[in-house]
Amino acid sequence: MAGGQLLWILVLHLVLTGLPGVAAVLFAARRGVDSVPLLLAIALAVSGGLAMLAFWAYYADRVLGESLSYFTILGSVGLIAWSVYGGRLDRKLLRQLATPLALWVLGSAFIVYFGFLHGGTDQALGMAMYRFGTPMPNDNAIPFFFGEWFFDYGHGAPPPPFSGDWLASDRPPLQTGYLLARRPLGGWHHAELQYQVLGVILQQLWIVGLWALLLAARVGRLTRALVMVAVLLSPVAIVNGFFVWPKLLPAGLLLAAAALLMTPLWERLRQSLWGAVLLAALFGLAMLSHGSSIFGIVPLALFAAWRGLPSWRWIGVALAVGFVLLAPWSAYQKWGEPPGNRLIKWQLAGVIDLDDRGAGETLIDSYSEAGLGGTIHNKGQNFVVISGGGPMAEHLDEAAGAVADGDWELFAEDFRNIFFFNLVPSLGLLLFALPALLLGRRRAAANPREWSFALGCFAVFAIGAVFWALLLFGNEAARTVIHQGSYLLPILGLCGVVVGLRALFPRFALWFVAVNAALMLALYTPSFDPPPGSSYSLFAALAAVAALAGFVSVARRWPG
Repeated sequence: MAGGQLLWILVLHLVLTGLPGVAAVLFAARRGVDSVPLLLAIALAVSGGLAMLAFWAYYADRVLGESLSYFTILGSVGLIAWSVYGGRLDRKLLRQLATPLALWVLGSAFIVYFGFLHGGTDQALGMAMYRFGTPMPNDNAIPFFFGEWFFDYGHGAPPPPFSGDWLASDRPPLQTGYLLARRPLGGWHHAELQYQVLGVILQQLWIVGLWALLLAARVGRLTRALVMVAVLLSPVAIVNGFFVWPKLLPAGLLLAAAALLMTPLWERLRQSLWGAVLLAALFGLAMLSHGSSIFGIVPLALFAAWRGLPSWRWIGVALAVGFVLLAPWSAYQKWGEPPGNRLIKWQLAGVIDLDDRGAGETLIDSYSEAGLGGTIHNKGQNFVVISGGGPMAEHLDEAAGAVADGDWELFAEDFRNIFFFNLVPSLGLLLFALPALLLGRRRAAANPREWSFALGCFAVFAIGAVFWALLLFGNEAARTVIHQGSYLLPILGLCGVVVGLRALFPRFALWFVAVNAALMLALYTPSFDPPPGSSYSLFAALAAVAALAGFVSVARRWPG
């Protein structure tokens, strides 16, 4: 496919995906909301809420779904025009809001073109599976498969299992809802590629959520830029941004929730019922994107409770909103396409094979079979996997041997595997900065605000890791490899390292992040096992470089 066609698809889906969020932001700004982090959280909540509404509309009737798709876009355009015309919106506020919008556009363009650096647009989902090393499962195609089915048939016929055994009820449907909302708009030629590009754009919503968090935490401009660049060029964002299983999408929603809970905004929002509605919407939509979001929600909730509990009325409103969001999907799992409990049994009971037992019965059976000694061993193995453990040591030994033999491809693949599977090593080379943080903590008085925020990030990271290790069953099938958890945790870990370095060693942090970014680009640029018929594209390379340069420039120079 020519570069111009890919660019057109990218622009089309950026516009269609961004319009509802922009409309929500401008409407809220006209109504008097002047906090940029709060506006960004509203944008993500409205965008996700409309995607879920689209899913249920198409499930009910295709005509209803298509009507909603057109109404959403036309209504968004109309609301934007109404908000701007005569709205007397603060131009300074609009300039501040333009920054995360530009970062999201540029970050999406970078991941799209960096991912297709070796071509492969004619087999987009296959390229995503092999682009960055170890062949991935075909989970990236699940929302596409069920989205196409619900678009054609709605509830008229139960969808066939994906790959023989995955039911639609086994995976939450938010990304499928986004697909359905865009499906009738702008034509749908090259369907697989359109879905791939849309998926990349959705995964990059972490940019909006993280920008909201950094603004709410009031870190410095250069610190914000370094964090954004460090995360964009991390193994987490590169690999999971192009391989579009819905894991970074809920991380974006949870980062926006973190902006409300981990920063001074919490003192204001825990006394506002609208704050309860917004936070519950972000949590609920994250769960409707991927069930592993619970491993991010719990540490955030515990951290917020430590900072100050809201009223019982506030909690009641939040629970009511969560029920409204989650109850329809739970009903579909139980009655529309039962049993819908495969992931719960897999992660919490360590059972992969399909059977007729309920989740509770399976949990009891698995823990009874493991016994006290086996359970303690399993939980211990979870902590070992989080830190890297034996597999990381084996990959390091193999990488050292590869260097001695001059086999740089094997060397790169070993490090890609280390960064992909384990939570602590997923921090990449920034992991080596942790000793500097421990040794230099006495310098924190020079920048207490950023140091305090870094400690908050580490606290949520640690609480989430412990909760995750204790909750996952811990046998070979259900251990704490990073993709069985919430990507909120590694992003907060990266954020804590960079912000902490800036608080203690400002100049060293700048150089360290720059060196880390260059090495990550070198590690992930090659495509070692591309699909047949693909080859490197000069246009994609130039576009990726331009998008990355724009991202860095906007993050550094545009207002926050």
